[in-house]
Amino acid sequence: MGRPKTVNDSFSRFRQVMRHFTPELRKEKPLIAGSMVALLLSVAFRLLEPWPLKLVLDQALTWDQPQKTELLERFSHINPTTLLALTAMSLVVIVALRATSDYCKTVSFALIGNRVMTRIRGKLYRHLQSLSLSFHDKARSGDLLVRMIGDIKLMRDVAVSALLPLMGSVLVLVGMVSVMFAVNWELALLSMIVVPLFALSTVHLGRRIHSAARKQRQREGAMAVTASEAIASVKVVQALSLESHFDKSFSKENKRSLSEGVKTRRLAARLERTTDILTAVAMASVLWYGAKLAIAGELQATALVPFAFYLKLAFRPMQDFAKYAGRLAKATAAGERIVELLEETPDVQDAPDAEEAPPFRGKLQFSDITFGYEPAVCVYDNLSFTVEAGQFVSIVGDSGVGKSTLLSLLLRLYDPQEGQIRIDEQDTRQWTLASLRGQISVVLQDTILFAGNVYENVALGATDVGLEEIVEAAKLANAHDFIESLPQGYETMLGERAVNLSHGQRQRLAIARAAVRNAPFLLLDEPTTGLDEKNEREVRASLKRLAAGRTTLLVTHDLLQAADADEILYIESGCICETGSHDELVRLAGRYAELYHLQTNNGNLTQGKPHGIST
Repeated sequence: MGRPKTVNDSFSRFRQVMRHFTPELRKEKPLIAGSMVALLLSVAFRLLEPWPLKLVLDQALTWDQPQKTELLERFSHINPTTLLALTAMSLVVIVALRATSDYCKTVSFALIGNRVMTRIRGKLYRHLQSLSLSFHDKARSGDLLVRMIGDIKLMRDVAVSALLPLMGSVLVLVGMVSVMFAVNWELALLSMIVVPLFALSTVHLGRRIHSAARKQRQREGAMAVTASEAIASVKVVQALSLESHFDKSFSKENKRSLSEGVKTRRLAARLERTTDILTAVAMASVLWYGAKLAIAGELQATALVPFAFYLKLAFRPMQDFAKYAGRLAKATAAGERIVELLEETPDVQDAPDAEEAPPFRGKLQFSDITFGYEPAVCVYDNLSFTVEAGQFVSIVGDSGVGKSTLLSLLLRLYDPQEGQIRIDEQDTRQWTLASLRGQISVVLQDTILFAGNVYENVALGATDVGLEEIVEAAKLANAHDFIESLPQGYETMLGERAVNLSHGQRQRLAIARAAVRNAPFLLLDEPTTGLDEKNEREVRASLKRLAAGRTTLLVTHDLLQAADADEILYIESGCICETGSHDELVRLAGRYAELYHLQTNNGNLTQGKPHGIST
């Protein structure tokens, strides 16, 4: 969303924001109804506040005169001393009731704002989780965090402290203007002459405030991106002495945010002062004309008391709007940024008629697959191959040819532009994403472990598993012994990203996690990269046990490991240029054989599997 160019554009954007928030507000109907009752009572009691004062002044100014005011005539049957006492008591009662109503209104508004924004945050989080990798590949995680945490918090705070109270002030304005017209329509009309001027200044300055506030939120998002990158990669930053580089980038955005923040506050202050002057003009005009009427005997002088009281309070919404203009503009900008995310449509999602996938037998077919991350860049063009149930297939080739892309397509992290991926002769798009991915285990090169204990990390993604199953999975992964040596065994808490474990240990936990799912498909993406010889040997032994009886796809640069497979797919230039077993490809003496020769550093390409690699 760019800068709004017209008032209609601004209102259109506001409606767009509210379209996403209204369903959540409807869930709070009882609380909203109660808060509106409290608000109306508060307005009613506020309208009553000046009348005891007028009654006291009437009594004081006409106590020795036979001619009484119309208001005093209504209470002529009450002793004057008693009337003054009752008037004083009524003022306390009115203020107390108004204060109670205000308290109920404030608490209700706070509950509504917090509940709605909490649900919106949850909705936004779930939506971000559902967005396709094509979105997350381009998105900046720091900015997403600012939107999900900072923008939601800003909207909640402003809604509670500014927007909802402003709605109450508008009702006060309507009520008091109505009473002013009932008291004297000429004075009421005179007091309204500044409203068009206020509207013009609000529209003119409001657009500029909104634009500056939006830019400030964008700067804060950019700062979050820089900070999150530097913190997440602090080891690399310090190793390469990049502190000054990131500091310059952060400082640049920080200064820009400061500039936009000062501009926003300056414009809001200008609107506040303009409102103060317009309010003073209206007040002076009413007092001048009202005094003339009183001198001419056309208006009781004491009638100016409630009128002046109402006039002061009637302009409070304008003063409040000016006071909160900057915060409201920031909240609107934050709302737009939230809506931008909520209106992002996942590239990959369940079809309307998607069904739960049945238990897979394990046959896999890629049929005429055409895919590219960008429209102009094609990774695969009419790619086809078949993997039989229980078969172990290695996918090899140069870096960047799209080996891991095949695994992403099977998981439906991306969908191909053309062609079909079938499991057991059925198109994978006819099933729900959750039921498809629930039958696929994955072990990646970069193992991700989460905050929690060992047990929770191994059980992650599996349902209805107990300690016995977790231990069996850990034994299969050669992880049980090192887990038992940890201070609390399976209850040992892992640090963020499990930095208190070695790479080999993390990888074996990932294998245990894959094992406990007991899925018919197993995807391995460079699972032994970066491991020393001992750990690699243990991980490979674990993977061999894990792959038994499962349809397994292994992406690897290590042709010694690829040689274990039943079939090898050698990919080059977006197509499968060689396929067969290790022995067959060695005999073919093509690209696979050439690379295998380079890796083994042996000029004699022998048939059969390399020494020490078991089948």
